[in-house]
Amino acid sequence: MLLFVGLGNPGPKYERNRHNIGFLAVDSIVRRHRFSSWRRKFHGELADGLIAGEKVLALKPLTYMNESGRAVGEAVRFYGFLPDEVVVDTAAMAALGQRPLPPAMVDLVRTRVLLDLPKRYY
Repeated sequence: MLLFVGLGNPGPKYERNRHNIGFLAVDSIVRRHRFSSWRRKFHGELADGLIAGEKVLALKPLTYMNESGRAVGEAVRFYGFLPDEVVVDTAAMAALGQRPLPPAMVDLVRTRVLLDLPKRYY
């Protein structure tokens, strides 16, 4: 089982903002692979489905980016994920100029997502 985490900020004010590219990427994966409906859990929204026969959970923390570790940590502890089973979108972190992941999370698989967003979003 894998955990895909899309980082962003909640609410309509940020909905299509370039800093929410993590939310947009996870939303796209959930739609494309016909995951379950989003439900509230772990201070975020969670959906589950299958990709290439493997169970995947998608998580969008609703705690704002600065507090997203709280939501991710709860999901990781609840399901017992190992670091190489957690995929965190870091494009949003880079867009905000935030520091790299803390040393305890260095082993996480990190990914960058590039979407063809209209110019008005950046």
